[in-house]
Amino acid sequence: MNLSAFVPYGALGIMSVASSQLAGAQAPEKPNIVIIYADDLGYGDVSCYGATKISTPNIDRLAKQGLRFTNAHCTSATSTPSRYSLLTGEYAWRKRGTGVATGDAIAIIKPGRTTLASVMQNAGYKTAVVGKWHLGLGSEGGADWNGEITSGPMDLGFDYNFIIPATGDRVPCVFVENRRVVGLDPNDPIKVSFNEPILVEPTGKDHPELLKMHPSHGHDMTIVNGISRIGYMSGGKSALWVDEDIADVITGKAAKFIENNKDKPFFLYFSTHDIHVPRVPNHRFVGKSGMGPRGDAILEFDWTVGEIMKTLDNLKLSENTIVILTSDNGSVVDDGYKDQAVELLNGHTPAGPLRGGKYSVFDGGTRVAFIVRWPKTIKPGTSDALVSQIDFLSSFATMTGQKLYADDAPDSFNQLSALLGESKTGRDWVVEHASNGRLSIIKVDWKFIEPGPGVKLNVNTNTETGNDPLPQLYNLKTDLGEKSNVAPQNPGIVKELTELLQKIKNDGRTRF
Repeated sequence: MNLSAFVPYGALGIMSVASSQLAGAQAPEKPNIVIIYADDLGYGDVSCYGATKISTPNIDRLAKQGLRFTNAHCTSATSTPSRYSLLTGEYAWRKRGTGVATGDAIAIIKPGRTTLASVMQNAGYKTAVVGKWHLGLGSEGGADWNGEITSGPMDLGFDYNFIIPATGDRVPCVFVENRRVVGLDPNDPIKVSFNEPILVEPTGKDHPELLKMHPSHGHDMTIVNGISRIGYMSGGKSALWVDEDIADVITGKAAKFIENNKDKPFFLYFSTHDIHVPRVPNHRFVGKSGMGPRGDAILEFDWTVGEIMKTLDNLKLSENTIVILTSDNGSVVDDGYKDQAVELLNGHTPAGPLRGGKYSVFDGGTRVAFIVRWPKTIKPGTSDALVSQIDFLSSFATMTGQKLYADDAPDSFNQLSALLGESKTGRDWVVEHASNGRLSIIKVDWKFIEPGPGVKLNVNTNTETGNDPLPQLYNLKTDLGEKSNVAPQNPGIVKELTELLQKIKNDGRTRF
């Protein structure tokens, strides 16, 4: 779709389109939309994608009632850039400052920019984000943790937010509701630093005897709830979260938003903490998986999915609600804490048949579980269409009768037909991004990984990075595990994909 004739990116960012078919007639009922965004969930971590050592009945039910995609991708093998791309429709590697954000990072998405949320808001939806944010808060000088927090979700199209500012393993370990820290005592102000120690509080490095969970690498700074984190924090004692209760708290907030808006169309971006570190599930799940805290956190995530489905069922909203379940990146086992995740795998393969994982340029980092359920419209089944989370923005803009300005969502395409199961092919190609900046591109059955320097193994997480000084080419139809590099035998395909990837980089956008 060529939108270059439209007005460039501006204050509104999107334009409503009056449909001639609706003139003088009642508009059709808009479907609600719920995106359940898991954290670090591997392609092989759920039973409907082949896991046999753990059972995820609620996710399995969602898949049975919806469309399960086998060739679906986030845009990056780490959190912040994937979330940036999902909300803006732009590859994060195009924009500096979109790497994994610190807990005190300023807003990465600037107020006024068109986002998935603003598209839905413009279409008349009530919008909310609940759970992990990890896209920065505040403007120059950082967020005011003790006052009104500006440059956040409410400046990007969300009517309501209840968020974890960054990640569970980074300070500040507090919830933010709309523009303020929840439960903060003004007489105990919060201080946050990622540059130098705040000497008021003990650290995991200096006082390991105070820890109930010890770090395996990094994660040895300020202690909160017996767990040392990344970064330094003091104050805010009454506002600190309890890790064991995070899933209950945010799931309750998500369900409450649905209940409060049951009589109007709503869009909920529900970004869970599970199964990210530190993995400290509620006591109801402890020991239930037989795989330690990581497995127990998968069970807790499955429960979370079940609670959202139950809420929709009870309110008789399921039939006309699009529920999308996916993850911000692939799996990682040891990601900084000694939680026996490696020792207790018991034959479980978090990435399933894929190579690599979180941080990696191999598909284990970016090919993710992806389920879409809309009982009113979508026929249940399995799809191998090539789809990407970056296309949510354009797809839902199309679904709600809106066109984008030329400068909005520069890499997002309308793939609604693939998401609804009407198209069996989806995208022509998709670009993937590793934490080291390396890019790869998938086109039809071929995956090309650009060459470059760097170590081949992340020694902290024991994950293959995919770095290689030579070009890599894999035939995913016959070699899904990316075991055999066939670049030397296919110079023509290497040349074609090298040039395509370079063009995508040079053009600065892919939607014209």
